[in-house]
Amino acid sequence: MQEKIELLKELQGIDQELIRTRRNRRALEKEEKTLSEEVSRVQGMVDSLAADLEGLNEENQEITRALSLEEDNIGKAEGRLPAIKTQKEYVAVLKEIDTAKKLNKELQDKILQKEVEIETLARDKKEKEEELAEVRARIESRMSEIHEKFREYDEILSGRGAKRDEHLSKLPTPQRKRYQLLVERREGVAVVEARNGTCLGCNMHLPPQLFNSLFTMKEIQSCPHCNRLLFVEMEKK
Repeated sequence: MQEKIELLKELQGIDQELIRTRRNRRALEKEEKTLSEEVSRVQGMVDSLAADLEGLNEENQEITRALSLEEDNIGKAEGRLPAIKTQKEYVAVLKEIDTAKKLNKELQDKILQKEVEIETLARDKKEKEEELAEVRARIESRMSEIHEKFREYDEILSGRGAKRDEHLSKLPTPQRKRYQLLVERREGVAVVEARNGTCLGCNMHLPPQLFNSLFTMKEIQSCPHCNRLLFVEMEKK
């Protein structure tokens, strides 16, 4: 019976190590996700600014083409003036030229406004690109550490998991199922010491007869309060 108790204690140690490892791995997975989201967030801002900048440049090019067209129209209209024969036609052409020049002024003002917007947006984009580079450098370093930890944890889970299966196979089916149920329900603590008539798992007093029976080690007893499997540390001679 003592050998079975020792087997259960060792099995519990393995389970607790596996629980800690899985918990630590999940924490790293969460951190990895958060870091990836941070990169995506800043990258999204850079992409958005790049798209806005491209849109502004296209708008500015359209306005510039319109300005060039109007300047051509003014040039053609002014070229017609010497050949005009009537006062009415002459006044009409002058009005056409005046309207075109006003439109040109509006287009030039729009171009200046767009250039200011483009300059501001380009500066913002550059700042975000620099921020993105810093974020990537910082996160890539941490990601490398996280992935190294993943390999370490996976080795533990694989190696200790195999050892756990080996230990479980040595237990009778009813005891194995009982132990596994306790591990799940009691956060990895299925086997506890009983000392001075008390279960150290739930700190409740045990019936004297039950506590005394633990010293005979005829069978594995459970705490009537928390159902954990009990053992006593025998004094070494």
